[in-house]
Amino acid sequence: MTIQPLTENDLEDCAKVFVQTYNQAPWNYQWKINDAVNYLAEYYSSAQFKGFILYDHEVFAGAMFAHTKTWWTGDQLYIDELFIAPNSQKKGYGKALMNYAERYARDNGLGTITLMTHKFMPSMKFYEGINFVHAQPFVILFKQP
Repeated sequence: MTIQPLTENDLEDCAKVFVQTYNQAPWNYQWKINDAVNYLAEYYSSAQFKGFILYDHEVFAGAMFAHTKTWWTGDQLYIDELFIAPNSQKKGYGKALMNYAERYARDNGLGTITLMTHKFMPSMKFYEGINFVHAQPFVILFKQP
């Protein structure tokens, strides 16, 4: 297993796996590949972008899209997307990427790692299992115009 910084050349491979991952159960989204490329490219083009890609024996297995963010308690690493290829799940790759992100945050003086996930999806148990704490007072709101 190899983890390395994500480059612009990785975006299309990331988008393909992103679509494979989220267009199946339990999410059942309906991402189109062009939309996924654009979505991930928006993160990549951010001045504060930090991204990591994981390979298993030269085969793309997953990626993390994140950015650094100023916060009143100190700078933080905010994870925007973490996804593992469907055929590579349950092998510890998500945990490996999270461990890599923790080392990155520690090495770069970032005080916290923050992310958002769906409370009723398997990802919630994954994050709780690696000691993330649900920040109970925070709520995400949205509205369709």
